[in-house]
Amino acid sequence: MSGKRRAASDVALGVWGVAVFAFLFAPIVVVVMSSFNSGRLLVAWQGFSLEPFAAIVSKPAIRDAVLVSLQTGAIAAVVASILGMLAGIALARRPGKWAAWFIALLLLVSVTPEIVDAVSLLPWLVFLGQDLGLPIFNDGIARLVIGHSLFSTAVVSYIVRARLIGLDARLEEASADLYAPPVRTFLRITLPLVAPAVLAGALLSFTLSLDNTVIAAFVQVSGSTPWPVYVLSALRSGLRPEIAAVSTVMLVLTLGALAVVWAVLRRSGDSSNQIARTLAGG
Repeated sequence: MSGKRRAASDVALGVWGVAVFAFLFAPIVVVVMSSFNSGRLLVAWQGFSLEPFAAIVSKPAIRDAVLVSLQTGAIAAVVASILGMLAGIALARRPGKWAAWFIALLLLVSVTPEIVDAVSLLPWLVFLGQDLGLPIFNDGIARLVIGHSLFSTAVVSYIVRARLIGLDARLEEASADLYAPPVRTFLRITLPLVAPAVLAGALLSFTLSLDNTVIAAFVQVSGSTPWPVYVLSALRSGLRPEIAAVSTVMLVLTLGALAVVWAVLRRSGDSSNQIARTLAGG
């Protein structure tokens, strides 16, 4: 009798789990379906059409917003990858009392709400750009890259540190024993070792930048409106099918990037336990 009850409970839990996942992912399915809507508004289905996807190219406002998001994401990924790689290498290969404080700083960056970052970044960028007269901080793309790189740099640092902690440092020590200069050791030994982790971090940084709305809404300037902010402003007049079309394209890009991250980390031998331990500061 207990076996039948256990089987019934397993079936009930399975049905409940499927229902929960269906509830969570149903909105994404609706958005993908709505991207093929020929109607004027997203909620009014009038027939199948590819016109919403054509609007991505034909409408300047949509095209410019998408290009700003892609450009910002690419630059932010490069910046976060370089800074995060250097930080991760230092944490893994030069541990000490400073490492605990630096990890605490990275954790602080990771857990700080975006609204706090946005409120603090805006007056700081205005001060640098207008009061001190530094023109780069008045550029919309530069502002977005700075805002998007904060969290992404911490993520890359975690992944690179987790990668190097699981690898033996004797290869780098042997290179130094053979009188190789530090730069050559870095280029020939360290960089190939951390390359999978850096690539994974760069792709994650790119996907995180695509949907960054809060910071982008605060630091953006006229002429450099990213796609999430454009969608936020479009809520006042009603969502149109072309917004769902762009969302579908970005969903595909995000899933593709995450698939590459998974494949790279799996091929390089990084375990999820190592990365989770690093995220916890261990």
